[in-house]
Amino acid sequence: MSCTKTKVRVHFLIGVAIFLVAANPPAVAQDDLVFDISLTKSCLREASTAGEKRECIGESANACMRANSLGGSTYGMGGCLNFEAEWWDGQLNIVYKKLRRQEKADDEANAEFSDNLPKQAEALRDMQRAWIAYRDATCEYEYSQFGGGTGGGPAGIACTLHLTAAQAIYLQGSLQEF
Repeated sequence: MSCTKTKVRVHFLIGVAIFLVAANPPAVAQDDLVFDISLTKSCLREASTAGEKRECIGESANACMRANSLGGSTYGMGGCLNFEAEWWDGQLNIVYKKLRRQEKADDEANAEFSDNLPKQAEALRDMQRAWIAYRDATCEYEYSQFGGGTGGGPAGIACTLHLTAAQAIYLQGSLQEF
């Protein structure tokens, strides 16, 4: 392997390591962070439209960064953003499972009228799989904009947070219970 290829590979591996550390800050840094999801939950309760709900994205992560001495550091930003991203990921999984059950029931009911109707549950599954690939590629691109610098980790996590939350809100809008 040439010296240039070795340098590129080493820089790439360093960049990946920085992203992974920022995406999952060491337990010591996260243990020092005080995070409370209640701001986001309260905002969501008060929101009546999908647009208003999207304005709630990042509320708790931003409060965490302001409230913690580590909040302005790469670890602090990554930790605060990651806490809220994990919460939204949980919400997305809950909404997806409910919507999938709803769509399967609708598919069964529609099958009584015609076998030729599109299957909503399959379409939802395929859409969600494509969306995950889109989210991951988009956030990897966002990370790459920092050229391996330390800001890439928080930027990638913020991207994941925002896209995951927006998808949860989007899917929630299709649930019949809302």
